[in-house]
Amino acid sequence: MTNIIEETDEEIRAIADPLWRDLLRNSNEGKYGEFVSKFARSLALAMNQVTANHQFANSELARSLADEADYLGIIRRGEHVTVLYRQRSTKKAGEWLGRLVLGYEDGEVRIFAASIF
Repeated sequence: MTNIIEETDEEIRAIADPLWRDLLRNSNEGKYGEFVSKFARSLALAMNQVTANHQFANSELARSLADEADYLGIIRRGEHVTVLYRQRSTKKAGEWLGRLVLGYEDGEVRIFAASIF
């Protein structure tokens, strides 16, 4: 079984950056099904579709994320990596911390957590 923490930063970024961009696009467009399409089963099952749709509809930040984010770094722990981004909004002033947790599930890289603080 492959452990993602053994991959180089460059290899991880080659996977993480496109996933992060997809999450931004799908959040901005309110496409819940596409937003969760790369989630690990455990995360997808934990997400309540009604709550998530409500968040997309009512969160100005979730619908106005800038297309580009600044890569900040990678943290490795156990069988997962956390990729950190500086995220901005097209409508709200300031910066947010974006967090993307990746690992392998059934031989494929999946999203185990994604959030913006």
